[in-house]
Amino acid sequence: MKKYTFDTKNDTRSGFGDGLTELGKTNPKVVALCADLIGSLKMGDFQKQFPERFYQVGIAEANMMGIAAGLTIGGWIPFTGTFANFSTGRVYDQIRQSIAYSGKNVKICASHAGITLGEDGATHQILEDIGMMQMLPHMTVINPCDYNQTKAATLAIADYQNPVYLRFGRPKVPVFMPTDTKFEIGKAITLQEGTDVTIFATGHLVWEALLAHEELLKEGISAEIINIHTIKPLDREAILKSVSKTKCAVSAEEHQIMGGLGSSIAQTLVMNNPVPMEFVGVNDSFGESGTPEELMIKYGLTSTDIIKKAKAVLERKAKFASV
Repeated sequence: MKKYTFDTKNDTRSGFGDGLTELGKTNPKVVALCADLIGSLKMGDFQKQFPERFYQVGIAEANMMGIAAGLTIGGWIPFTGTFANFSTGRVYDQIRQSIAYSGKNVKICASHAGITLGEDGATHQILEDIGMMQMLPHMTVINPCDYNQTKAATLAIADYQNPVYLRFGRPKVPVFMPTDTKFEIGKAITLQEGTDVTIFATGHLVWEALLAHEELLKEGISAEIINIHTIKPLDREAILKSVSKTKCAVSAEEHQIMGGLGSSIAQTLVMNNPVPMEFVGVNDSFGESGTPEELMIKYGLTSTDIIKKAKAVLERKAKFASV
C-alpha cells in the first residue's frame, strides 16, 4: 500500500497560474485572455512578464471565446481564463459554434468550479459544466486533483492539438501528487491497488477517496483508488481492468451525479461489464452559500460519504453474486 501525505495545501488555480507562466517562458505561441479576473485566475505573473501576449477583454466572456478562436487561425495557442460558470454556462453557444464545431485549438481554463467556491453561492457554483463540455464533439475535459497535477495539466494541454476544458478550483487543498508525476491526457492513475471495490475519483474528491481508502482498510476492505483526471477521453481500459477484478464501483466527483464522471463510467460499464455501482456527487440540486467544508458535508462529498457508498455497493455485490 502506498502512503499519500501532504506537507502543504494550495489552490489548484495557483497550479494553473504557475503553469501558464512557465509556458510563457517556453512556448512563444501561448497567449492568455482574461475576463476581468486576473487575480482570481492567478494570471498576474503571465501578464507582467508577457504583456504583449496578454489580452484583458473585460466582462465580455462571449467576446473572449470568439477572440480566442480567431487567434488560433494565426497559429497562436490561446488560454482563456474566468470562473467555470462564466467559462461554460454563459458562453456555451460561442464555445459550441466557434470552438468545438471547427475544432479550434483553444484552452478553456476555468477556476472556482464546483461547490467549494463556497460563500459566493449557488449562482456561481456551477455543477453541470463537466456534462456540458464533454457532450461537445472535439472537446477534451480535464479535472485535476491538486496543485501539482493542475500545473502539469496546464503544461500538457499546450502541446495537445484539440480544444480543451481545464477545470480547477478556489480553495486550498492538500498537495499530495508527486511533482514528477507524468500527466498523460486520457490516462487514469491508479493511486492505491485493491481487490474489493474500485473508487473512481476526480478533482478535489481524489484526496477524499484516499482518506476513505485508509478507513476502509481498517475494516478489512480493500479499495482500489483511481484518479480520473481526464473525463473525456475516458480511460475505458483502466476502468474495465479494475472492475474486472473488484466487481463493483463507486464514482466520486464535485459535480452533479447526472452528466459527470459517474455517468460516463456507468455508460462504459453497462456496455462492457455491468457491475453494481454507487455515485458520490451532488444529487440534482443547486448549491448555497457556506464554507467549502460545510458544503462538502451537507451535499455528501466527503470521505465519510465515499465510505458509505463503498459499503453499500459491496452489499449489492454480495447479493448480485448470490443470484
